[in-house]
Amino acid sequence: MTTAISDQNTADLAADDYVVIGLATCFIKEDGEVYQVEVIEPIPSASLEALMKDIPTSYKLACATTLGAVLDGDTPLLPPGFPTSAQFGEEFAQRVFAAVRTYKRTESSKNLIPLGTTYTDFKYSIERKRVLNAARVVNKEDNVKQHSHTHKVL
Repeated sequence: MTTAISDQNTADLAADDYVVIGLATCFIKEDGEVYQVEVIEPIPSASLEALMKDIPTSYKLACATTLGAVLDGDTPLLPPGFPTSAQFGEEFAQRVFAAVRTYKRTESSKNLIPLGTTYTDFKYSIERKRVLNAARVVNKEDNVKQHSHTHKVL
């Protein structure tokens, strides 16, 4: 089965290229309330290598698959074993293309999770909540007070 890859900037990619897709627990803040959501997103090779070193992560599982199995043109396809209630991350197609390129560059990362298998032994933790729509608001009180002589020529 060959899947068309629509973007003209993906001439270097093929439907059978290796990629890892993860299921992460994230949070959305609305009206002062925090809601838990599951997000499907690609995991680049450098991130996967770090996750394999037992650092705490919001990823529950990761599936090694192919580009054609997760994208049909620019349309995301639900990987097998992922819950139907999970949502795809923002700019999923572009992020998948970028992740595929990282595995082409770092071939050894493909050995961490063999193609067609799912890895679930991450050090799963949501102690540090990953809020997707967090907005950083800067106040005047956030400014650091400087010493009176800081800008004077002595």
